[in-house]
Amino acid sequence: MSKLDESRRDALFDDASRLSWVLAGLAGLLGAAAFMHTSGYFVTFMTGNTERAVLGHMHDEPQVAVAAAGLLVSFLSGVVVASWCRRRYWSGHPHGPTLLTTVCLALASTIDLVLYHLLYHVASERIAFVPILFVAFGVGSLNTSFVQNGEVSVPLSYVTGTLVKLGQGIERHISGGDLADWLGYFLLYASFALGALLGGLLSLLVPGWAMLITATVVCLLATGYTYLHLDRHGPLLR
Repeated sequence: MSKLDESRRDALFDDASRLSWVLAGLAGLLGAAAFMHTSGYFVTFMTGNTERAVLGHMHDEPQVAVAAAGLLVSFLSGVVVASWCRRRYWSGHPHGPTLLTTVCLALASTIDLVLYHLLYHVASERIAFVPILFVAFGVGSLNTSFVQNGEVSVPLSYVTGTLVKLGQGIERHISGGDLADWLGYFLLYASFALGALLGGLLSLLVPGWAMLITATVVCLLATGYTYLHLDRHGPLLR
């Protein structure tokens, strides 16, 4: 085995890789929480939202098209704001985007609980649309956690791209490469899928009004993990 192969294997299980699995799982959990306790809104699947925004009017479902467009704008805004904060304040701080995601989830939980349940006494198990916009913003922010040369290096919720890279890596392995060509992508994909599974199971145990609170707590724990185990660069704002 060459030194290059050894270094690639070491990189598969370094701190950054382990953090990517945790955050991919978090993205999957948030996506499942939003999907299971709403009318089927996507906060991680922007391809689906794009198609809904374009095709919703053709199926006499203008409300679906408008909702999908709102989620797209919210997700994109999360990417823009988190990227701007990273450039201005969070240079070298992977926990910055996760902290912003936690704040967005806390706001979503507060809006859903106070506005829709305490103020208007809505007893529905569904999470309202406005809080989900904050969740989409937070997921967009979360996707900026890994950046190299100004570009996202690990898109946590972009499962389609991960599967494409996984397939290419499998082909390279078959053509004479090794396990490192595809294992990292598989572990990232599996982490997202596991997070979605956990989110789905949680949604069966936790009522709708408490699901966002649960997701906020999980995200806060993930933020603490990034700070304690990877991010050792000092204060967040500098």
